[in-house]
Amino acid sequence: MSNVTHDIVAKLWNLCNVLKDDGVTYHQYVTELTYLLFLKMTEETGTETQIPEGYRWQDIVKLEGVKQLEEYKKLLIHLGSEGSQLVQEIFANASSFIKKPATLKKLVESIDKIDWYSAKQEGLGDLYEGLLEKNANEKKSGAGQYFTPRPLIHAIMEVMKPQAGEVIQDPAAGTGGFLIMADQYIKARTDDLFSLGEKEQEFQRTQAFYGMEHVQDTHRLAQMNMMLHSMDERGTGMQYGDTLSPDGARLPKADLIITNPPFGTKQGGGLPTRDDFTYPTANKQFAFLQHIYRGLTDGGRAAVVLPDNVLFEGNVGKRIREDLMNKCNLHTILRLPTGIFYAQGVKTNVLFFTKGKEDTKQTKNVWVYDMRANMPQFGKRTPLTSDYFTDFVKAFGDDPHGTSPRTDEGDQGRFRCFSREYIAERGESLDISWLKDESAGSHEDLPEPDELVASAIAELEGAIGDLNSVLELLSTEEQAA
Repeated sequence: MSNVTHDIVAKLWNLCNVLKDDGVTYHQYVTELTYLLFLKMTEETGTETQIPEGYRWQDIVKLEGVKQLEEYKKLLIHLGSEGSQLVQEIFANASSFIKKPATLKKLVESIDKIDWYSAKQEGLGDLYEGLLEKNANEKKSGAGQYFTPRPLIHAIMEVMKPQAGEVIQDPAAGTGGFLIMADQYIKARTDDLFSLGEKEQEFQRTQAFYGMEHVQDTHRLAQMNMMLHSMDERGTGMQYGDTLSPDGARLPKADLIITNPPFGTKQGGGLPTRDDFTYPTANKQFAFLQHIYRGLTDGGRAAVVLPDNVLFEGNVGKRIREDLMNKCNLHTILRLPTGIFYAQGVKTNVLFFTKGKEDTKQTKNVWVYDMRANMPQFGKRTPLTSDYFTDFVKAFGDDPHGTSPRTDEGDQGRFRCFSREYIAERGESLDISWLKDESAGSHEDLPEPDELVASAIAELEGAIGDLNSVLELLSTEEQAA
């Protein structure tokens, strides 16, 4: 992030103090700011024609006091059903949390005074990303669950190598970071798409990227984020829906799926409403994992962030891992360091796999890279940067399917190979570690108490969800009998 962008992000974030006095939470603030920024940025980028006349930025700026607040709230409702599809997506079911006219006046005036010329030179997308990151890092906002650290996404792009012409999907899109970085990766290697033919350019702009997000406020943030990064300007690729419902079954098959699904159990309990999963489970990450490997084309590849319990849980978890390794070549697991996701203090991994043409015995060996042992406790004091992933990217190799020549570094190294037979002998557990963590006893590196509690809750929810799934299945079988 440049100094100019950093300064503007700081100014915008400081405005949240104005809204705090009006009873607005951090996450509500970012949503509220998104409405106002969208109106202002369409003016700055010359794209106001997608907004009906009378409902644009200057129409709000020229008003004062109670009238300004009243008209602003009417504008939010109106744009939820009028204007371009993108406008309607961003303002769907929109409402304002602002109660005092003086609060809105302060926000409008402050946004209007920003050096937008410099902001445009630096990139409006980077500015908005900076705001989302600020929100994710603010513990009280609880938004860390929607924001995957950008250095991690960058490392995944380096090894997955998205290509022009591929259908790329994120079924748990959050604020759109994976899809945006995939688009940037492709544009950087195609002269901003200009080295592609006319049909190929059109495909990249309208058919290459698909995402789904089931939290409406987060969905609108993703729409805004993608628009400011000059992608999905029609607002059709980022869909609002629940991937674990029939909505998800309608997503197109993908050549590449990159995602960080939510952890825990399905909200409200019970099983996902999808009827095409072989192994019903209330555990969201196991349900998403089935969606992912079923949603790949033959030869399609995936990189998915998952918590440790996915690697070792028994019963339905074991059967899903077996199914995954039969249908796909699960070639690499990256054990991530702790402390990189605020909202969950759980330990996480990235699973990399390629869909086979047959449905049996696709996984022969699994390579595990341990980036967790003897690593810093990342957080505000020690930020996660791309430099920490350099050795992993090098060890992974150039082939995104994980078939590059690799070196087993032995029990003192970070990268090791384990046979499918070895994994079977372990009861299909993929929770494999070998390095002694010398930093484990350091009190300085211990997670914060709230992270430890969040970790315990997430693991208990996963266990309870699976028990509920078993009870539900038993009940169904009894009724059938």
